[in-house]
Amino acid sequence: MFVSDSPRPRISSGAEATILHADLDAFYASVEQRDDPALRGRPVIVGGGVVLAASYEAKAYGVRTASSGAQALRLCPHAVVVRPRMSAYAAASKAVFEVFGHTTPLVEGLSIDEAFLDVAGLRKIAGTPVDIAARLRRDVREQVGLPITVGVARTKFLAKVASAVGKPDGLLHVPPDGEIEFLHPLPVERLWGVGAVTSRKLRDAGIATVGRLAHYPEELLVSIVGPAAGHHLHALAWARDPRPVQVGRRRRSVGAQHALGRRPTSREDVDAALVTLVDRVTGRLRRGRRVGRTVVLRLRFDDFTRATRSHTLAQPSAQTQTILTTARGLLGNAMPMIESKGITLVGVAVANLEDDCPQQLALPFDPYTRSTLDTTLDSLRDRFGSSAVTRAVLLGRDQGVSVPILPD
Repeated sequence: MFVSDSPRPRISSGAEATILHADLDAFYASVEQRDDPALRGRPVIVGGGVVLAASYEAKAYGVRTASSGAQALRLCPHAVVVRPRMSAYAAASKAVFEVFGHTTPLVEGLSIDEAFLDVAGLRKIAGTPVDIAARLRRDVREQVGLPITVGVARTKFLAKVASAVGKPDGLLHVPPDGEIEFLHPLPVERLWGVGAVTSRKLRDAGIATVGRLAHYPEELLVSIVGPAAGHHLHALAWARDPRPVQVGRRRRSVGAQHALGRRPTSREDVDAALVTLVDRVTGRLRRGRRVGRTVVLRLRFDDFTRATRSHTLAQPSAQTQTILTTARGLLGNAMPMIESKGITLVGVAVANLEDDCPQQLALPFDPYTRSTLDTTLDSLRDRFGSSAVTRAVLLGRDQGVSVPILPD
């Protein structure tokens, strides 16, 4: 067994677990069960062709998010399939974030169903962090009608791991003097940044638990997963995560994806999905007065493997045609893989974002971020709704589901 020469980190005696990670349980499915008492206690699948969410009763049969509807029903034939109601999920999210805001002003939203909360300094007026977490869970249940799991820890990483381990509908506190004992027995996949590829590399090297990784020589770990990932994972394995809860943190990328299902898909189908996604992403960029330099294309194939392609523009942009032309170029390079493997999901993101211009100086038309067509479409969609105006190439095609997101 390899043993690292690095000393075990010391936790300051003044350190306290004051960061909460609050995560709604099976969010979409829980909203459906809340609104329809007949669904409570039953396996519920949200979405038809592709599973957008599954209740814990359905998950017990192996149903997973992003799997095909047909596969889900084979695993759980008696599941109830419901159509998604995005407006209901957006309203529930807004209500939950109001509860967060009444708990502490230091809230960092991660998605519509999860957030970090910093409750340091509230002991005299609100009790211990565990007291606050228990009250938060009760308030969400009573005011919004949804179950939520809360992890309490000294760092954001540990709080998020605690909430994942504490699911469903639980509260898990990791005290500072018990961090290593909690963290090291967990599978290495619990570390942020360990996806399928990294997991396979680590397990091939005999690294199956966080503790094993923590005691692995850091220089050898770097040789397995690369310098950035190696140093990052080694720090997390020893509970080192200095990042504070950031209020109002802006996104570093904006993306969208469309699951195509496990059916034959033509080039035209994939291109139409790409057009829809680029329209969606660039519209969000322009509404947020942001531009980006890097266009990213993500693909998932029939054999469950994935591929990512990216291209960095000469100058940042939010123009639909600029982003679409780049994304089509990336898609064209990936067509041999698509034709040989089949495709089940396509995603587009724009990264390396920066502010377009100060909000107070923003003009209705900005030639650097909007074309005339972009401006016209944005104006019509603002007036009549996003579903009322679309491109001719998309008429009669399934444009997927536009999921609710946190405001940028």
